[in-house]
Amino acid sequence: MTLSGVSASGPDLLRLLTIPVFAWVAILDIRTRRVPSAAWIPLGALGAGLLVWDGWIAYQADVVAWQEFLIPAALSLGFVVPLAYLFWWFGGFGGADAKALLVLALLFPVVPSYAIGGLSFPLAGGDELLPFSLSILANGVLVGLAIPVALAIRNALAGRVTGVMALGWPVSTDRIPETHGRLLQTTEGVSLGGLDLDALRMYLRWRGLTLDDVREDPDRYRDPSSLPDVPNPPTDGAVTVANPVADGGKHEEATAGDETAANDSASESDDESTASEAAGESDGEFDDPWGADAFLESIEGTAYGTSAADLRDGLDVLTQEETVWISPGTPFLVPLFAGLVLALGYGDLLVTLVM
Repeated sequence: MTLSGVSASGPDLLRLLTIPVFAWVAILDIRTRRVPSAAWIPLGALGAGLLVWDGWIAYQADVVAWQEFLIPAALSLGFVVPLAYLFWWFGGFGGADAKALLVLALLFPVVPSYAIGGLSFPLAGGDELLPFSLSILANGVLVGLAIPVALAIRNALAGRVTGVMALGWPVSTDRIPETHGRLLQTTEGVSLGGLDLDALRMYLRWRGLTLDDVREDPDRYRDPSSLPDVPNPPTDGAVTVANPVADGGKHEEATAGDETAANDSASESDDESTASEAAGESDGEFDDPWGADAFLESIEGTAYGTSAADLRDGLDVLTQEETVWISPGTPFLVPLFAGLVLALGYGDLLVTLVM
């Protein structure tokens, strides 16, 4: 069967539809860090149909063809699918990454074959008994491992030599509200477990604030008494979600009666004591600085594993620094898409490197 100069079996030609779909979800993941679950349903249905089609062709051919189909297909469904689930269960994969690998296990259980002119792709061929989906995964992992090397080289060429130069880059604090990733620094220095920026957006929306509000008056918003009486929905922290109308948080103004009482109280206290109390308050010595505990207790689930200490420390950093180091947390769908293209064009890179 041929299509636009490509000669291949019917199932293998239909598998080429995977390329534009995976390109789209990879771009979507970069821009929003979110891929709708519905994106995988058509591909999953296509993969299931092609699996049956390939099996029928092999069964109709001969015993050898049937065995060459059955073994890699069984490994793809019996090994790659559980592997994707385990990676997701232990936090190695996000939900979209696991679904993508599940879909690939259905779509590419055996090595496809394409003839273009005098060339046959994949160029390096492949082990007929191993699932092709495993080759795609291996390629994706190798591409993923190359990303920190590229980041380190980029930062070194720019003269940014630090302990986290292989994990991210510095950005202006003004860009944080539209940036995905995680802070790579705390008030104590660099850290691999800084504040998740989606969690930061959840917190700011919950309070009805912007990061500029917080940076302009950190002492006020560090005080938990400034929390709104009725918080806003925190959303899921996506950049594309519109921020709620900022109310600036609750700010209690003193009434005339309060001022009289305060003056009477002040006359009974010495200036040194008043200054000491004011200093303690400005240092942020509150039961719940920034209202971090109140925020985490009020939302459903967790804010991407963020602790109250992470949130407080991240807010302290963002209100003090003009530039911060962040890790973009490159979504695995990007190297997985690259692994798919490499596998279809060349084959299994890992096998080539090992042999």
